Parts: sequence; structure tokens; C-alpha cells
Amino acid sequence: MIRSTVPSESTGRTSEQVHAKEARFHDTWASETELESLDVRAVFEAPTAMENEFVLQLLGPLSGRQVLDVGAGLGESSVYFGLKGARVTCTDLSPVMVDSAVRLGRLNGVEIEGIVSSGEDLKVAPGQFDIAYIANTIHHVTDKRALFEQLRRALKPGGIFVSIDPLRYNPVINTYRRMATAVRTEDEAPLGFEVLNLARKYFVDVQHREFWIASLALFIKYFAVDRIHPNQDRYWKRIFRETRETLGWWLPLRAIDSYLTRIPVFRRLAWNMVMSGRKP
Repeated sequence: MIRSTVPSESTGRTSEQVHAKEARFHDTWASETELESLDVRAVFEAPTAMENEFVLQLLGPLSGRQVLDVGAGLGESSVYFGLKGARVTCTDLSPVMVDSAVRLGRLNGVEIEGIVSSGEDLKVAPGQFDIAYIANTIHHVTDKRALFEQLRRALKPGGIFVSIDPLRYNPVINTYRRMATAVRTEDEAPLGFEVLNLARKYFVDVQHREFWIASLALFIKYFAVDRIHPNQDRYWKRIFRETRETLGWWLPLRAIDSYLTRIPVFRRLAWNMVMSGRKP
């Protein structure tokens, strides 16, 4: 087993200490979630799922491909890939999350292999996967160098990784994070663009695309208009319950972002970044 002593960026705890705390937090979250309430397709097909919509364009057809879902959480992404014909292995630090992902798959008619494992020490065979998908996980990892080493090891030559994570620059998101203390872990640290340089040490063709600038008005609406405190509901999950009918006012903001996020000076104001790269 790889044992890392790299400290958390936010608290200074070691990876092992962070792993134990993260596992407990996510075990509780999973145990309190009714799997029947999860809409697997919405995470990729809702109008607010811009990041995953872009990811699907990057990945192309999934049928028959081996997919590793790292930090899979409740398993919505794993199950969606399975519904698209992929053979999916999911990993997570939390045993209850892994069990939930496997059960969610069965509820939706697909078999998912679940492995309890940290991203820094993936318990999978080398060169096994065509795709490594890692969403909302890198910003939880203390030893990012070890994570990228493990992603590269797990992929076949020519295989690709794709990630989704929050950036640390936007003042609206930073205010939200300071308020949402009960629904996130204190060791997580949103990424800076320097993570791209680290990724390029292990992968080629590293690319990135940012999402959510003007469209973050939806978070402001939840708080100021709907009066939902960030600790009452996870905003980043709530967005997938929206439809085009409820978002008529918001869709023009999404369209504006399709231009803003292509302008370098505005990219730092984005909430999330999709990053991808290929194993040589």
C-alpha cells in the first residue's frame, strides 16, 4: 500500500488522517440517501449538466469500453456509463458509498464492480482501462502527484482521463463554501490552474475547459429567492433536479457562459474545470 505523508492544503493533516475523516463523512452521507430518489440520467442530461455533456463529447461511444470511475460517490456516473454499454469499475474511500453505487447499478439494471480504494492507491490492475473518470475528487486529494501516477498506471496506452473539479477563484463560490460547512469536508481545497502543469508530467494532450460564470446566478437564486441555506441542501446536487421549464430565465446565462469561458481573462471566475489528458 502507498502511504502518503503529504499534508492537506487546508488543515495540514496527512493523507491517512484525511482518508479516515473523508470515509466517515461519506459513509454517513450514503447511509442517509435513498437510492430510489437518484436520477442517474439527470447528472448527464439535465440542462445544468454542462460539464458532463462536454465529457460525453470528449469520450465518444462508450459501448464495450472499460471505464474506471474514481471517487464515484453514490455511483450516478458509474451507472450512467453502464447504461451506455461500458464495463465499469468504481472506487471510493467510503465502503458505504461503494456499496451504494453497486446497488444503484442493480436498481437500474447494470452490474458495477465496486472497490474500496483511495485515489492515491488504486487497487486495480495496471493497463486495464480505456477511460478514467474522476469527478469532484481531485480537490479532496492531498497527494495529487500520487493520484496522477495511479491514473496513468490504471490506463491502457492511449487511454484517457477526464476530471471535473471546482476552481478556487470565484467569490460567489468561495462565499458559498464558507457557508456550506455541514455538507462538505474541511480538508477539501478547490484547484488552481497549476494542477494542469502537474497533469502534464504524466499525460499528453492535456486540455481544460471551464464552466459556470454568469450561470452561477442559480446559486444566488437558491439562497436569496428560494431561501435555501447551503447547509439545507447540496446546491451542486440540487441543480440536477432543474428542468428547462424551471430554468427559462437561466438558459440565456448558460449561453453567455459558452462565450465567457473561452476568454482567458474570465476563466478564473468559473466554478468548475473539466480537465483531460491521454496516456502515451
